[in-house]
Amino acid sequence: MQAFTLPDFYMPYPARLNPHLESTRAHSMAWAARMGMLDAPKPDGGVVWTEEALAKMDYALMCAYTHPDCDGPTLDLITDWYVWVFFFDDHFLEHFKYSRDLTGARAYLDQLERFMTRKGETPPEPSNPAEAGLQDLWARTVPAMSNDWRERFIRSTHNLMVESMWELNNINIGRIANPIEYIQMRRRVGGAPWSANLVEYAAAAEVPDRFARTRQFEVLTDTFSDAVHLRNDLFSYQREVQEEGENSNAVLVFEKFFDIETQDAAEMVNDLLTSRVQQFENTALVEVPAVFLAMQALPDEAARFAGYVKGLQDWQSGGHEWHMRSSRYMNEGAVTETPTVLGGPNGLGTAGITPGRIGLQVRARQHSFTPFRPVGHLPLPEFYMPYPVKVSPHEGAAAQYLIEWGRDTGIYDEGVWGEREMAMNDLAYCAARIHPDADLEQLKLSSAWLAWGTYADDYLPIVYGAPRNLTGAKAAVDRLKLFMPLDMGEVPEPAGAIERGLAELWRRSATDMPGPARAQLRAAVSTMLDSWLWEMFNQAENRVPDPVDYVEMRRVTFGSDLTIGLARIPHWDVIPEEIYQTRVVRELETAAMDYACFTNDLFSYQKEIEFEGELHNIVLVIEQFLGVDRWKARDITADLMTARVEQFEHILANDFPMLFEEYGLDEEARTMLTSYADTLKDWMAGVLAWHQKADRYKEAELRRRQNPSALLPTGLGTSAAWRTALRV
Repeated sequence: MQAFTLPDFYMPYPARLNPHLESTRAHSMAWAARMGMLDAPKPDGGVVWTEEALAKMDYALMCAYTHPDCDGPTLDLITDWYVWVFFFDDHFLEHFKYSRDLTGARAYLDQLERFMTRKGETPPEPSNPAEAGLQDLWARTVPAMSNDWRERFIRSTHNLMVESMWELNNINIGRIANPIEYIQMRRRVGGAPWSANLVEYAAAAEVPDRFARTRQFEVLTDTFSDAVHLRNDLFSYQREVQEEGENSNAVLVFEKFFDIETQDAAEMVNDLLTSRVQQFENTALVEVPAVFLAMQALPDEAARFAGYVKGLQDWQSGGHEWHMRSSRYMNEGAVTETPTVLGGPNGLGTAGITPGRIGLQVRARQHSFTPFRPVGHLPLPEFYMPYPVKVSPHEGAAAQYLIEWGRDTGIYDEGVWGEREMAMNDLAYCAARIHPDADLEQLKLSSAWLAWGTYADDYLPIVYGAPRNLTGAKAAVDRLKLFMPLDMGEVPEPAGAIERGLAELWRRSATDMPGPARAQLRAAVSTMLDSWLWEMFNQAENRVPDPVDYVEMRRVTFGSDLTIGLARIPHWDVIPEEIYQTRVVRELETAAMDYACFTNDLFSYQKEIEFEGELHNIVLVIEQFLGVDRWKARDITADLMTARVEQFEHILANDFPMLFEEYGLDEEARTMLTSYADTLKDWMAGVLAWHQKADRYKEAELRRRQNPSALLPTGLGTSAAWRTALRV
């Protein structure tokens, strides 16, 4: 029996079939035999693949569906890549996953990576079919592409090979990932970003590097990847979880985290799959054209980017069709020749075209938000925080300095904040706890950055977001970036408090920084500014973000990269940048970021939903996506926070020691990296402590700001109080 009934799938693009299928079937079988894949032995006898098994899996059919328009030789090459990657997966499973041989797995992967050569490098002699296949494919593919594409392809191929160790480690200790960790890691392990790279080759649509660095390109690739992986997890649950004992599957992850039945978990995974496909559509149809205008795309650049988008669409629909037909997956009853609608279409490419599968429920929930609805105070859950709060002895001096800094920059003259708001927000209190070891000057600087970011995040939505002046908002953000010159040269004359404050903070922070650290700081501030535009555009569409997109963008809108990036600066010349890009450090950072961001969302729920009409809050996102009330959404948020801290603890206890050994870090680098982890502990604990203390989110303060007169005295001698209130 099947583990569950397959849900109705949302698939807006019809599948088409490449006419070169039969010749490619013959070619791929012959190629696999030539590489030695059809007689590769298992450790306990038998072979990994037989000719019959490969024929049943029919990767040529998959590639003919996913690349319907390419010519015969291109389809042959693309199919060979997929034969190789599935062979690698099964070969690795037989030799290392079943036996839990971590040492052998690491040596196998390290050697395999040597076959991804750059110009001037020579690969070693292959010793197994996986190595022979990769050597052959590399020589046939990369000469036709740019160096930028080659680097992207090396990175994605590295991830799908090396991150298999993450799956293997989790299997060994019986650990199931939390949902956020799983989605992030599935991209690295699952290989869909690698497939997206091959789309550029197959569609002759290599995206120019300047567009490949945009958020929109990243979102398209990520949404494509998530949809591919979530769909695969639904079809492969029975084989992977019930037959092979794997625990890296979204259905299992949701089943365990939410404590629900398998069928309910499958439906939830499918809802997320639908949401990711619709996020892809929104990005492609709404955001990408705006990027073309903003970046003045040349016709050839726009055509290649559009070709890439179409190629990803073809892959989605074709991959779905193949999953319904391949012997590799649970798909009994998935293909039917009987139409399911009155006189509706049937046959190839029509599997997704029925009223029950057009994703209206998910889309309706995203656009049904009623702003400014009264929600009242949201009682806070218990918070799991295993790390103590430490406090800088310079807190008082920094707080007094911040009041004066606000006056000097002109913040109090713009009608959004007065001195009262600066004091009430008490961002020196926050800085003293997230950077408890800072000296006085460092703490002043940290406090001023927090005040600047918080004020700008309040100011821009009021001035540009509320009136839907998106053009003005974009111009304001672009102008702010001029106040962060990498060469520390001249800047425009500041036109307001935000520009004046940023110019002053940039000069104080960046003047003595080395070039790489300065570039990182500028990138962190720039992405934060751009993320506030993303919020304003969503607000204009009245579109509650997709859950995955929200979590990833929330880290940026909260300024996480900025505050955490400041903690990296002292270590820049000791810890190589490649260490910060490893799975271990990125997962450590994002776990800490999510804890802090969700803390803010819980405390600010009433402020944002009821008083500001906001729709960027994890509690609301969960409400809308799962169709639950705010109390259930609050509890799920708290569970996610706990899971992320527990993951943080797991990484420090288990992954850090392996990272030290893998990269051969000396004692100084190990000490610095451990110190960096300690700053993340301080950051999480300090952010929670500030929210528990700050008046910014308390209902009495929210009502005072909404209607100052309701809390003011009347009668003789009270005019001064009125004048003060009307300034805010």
